[in-house]
Amino acid sequence: MVSEARDARVSRRDAAGPDPASLDREMMTRCIAVAVRSGEEGEYPYGVVICRAGKVVAESTNRVAHEHDVTRHAEVVAISQAQKALCTVSLDDCMIYVNAEPCVYCCYAIRESRMSRVVYALRSPHMGGVSKWNVLIDEDLSKTMPEVFDPPPEIIAGFMAREVKRALLKSNPLVWGLS
Repeated sequence: MVSEARDARVSRRDAAGPDPASLDREMMTRCIAVAVRSGEEGEYPYGVVICRAGKVVAESTNRVAHEHDVTRHAEVVAISQAQKALCTVSLDDCMIYVNAEPCVYCCYAIRESRMSRVVYALRSPHMGGVSKWNVLIDEDLSKTMPEVFDPPPEIIAGFMAREVKRALLKSNPLVWGLS
């Protein structure tokens, strides 16, 4: 049953959008601009874009410093915006673009919102929900609670990483020059 839901979701995505390579480049380019804006606004430079059928549904900068709330990570804010805009909890026909690998907290939100595809540029070996904590790719979540979690999303890691590094270094050379 879970497999059938995943197959139907993939079929809808394939039938409903532009060329995946050009869409990925367009959305990640937009995501980079959002991340740079986040840094300029005094936040950590994280940006997120969520799209469905080739159209942007939500985008967000990090909001932790501005809202004095550690739960306002860019991914979580964008997921909330997308759910409200689409009037649904399930974002199974949506894709999320992030300039850096989502942390474990954000990966949980991505999994519970049933996002079908995650594209990110920079790895986060200390906080990442893929490379450090197995949340984004953990199949046990969907096997144990299929009513809450779909199978793991398709993950594209390292996409446009050089462009992201270049943009962040240009916008904030002190912080990114140390990494």
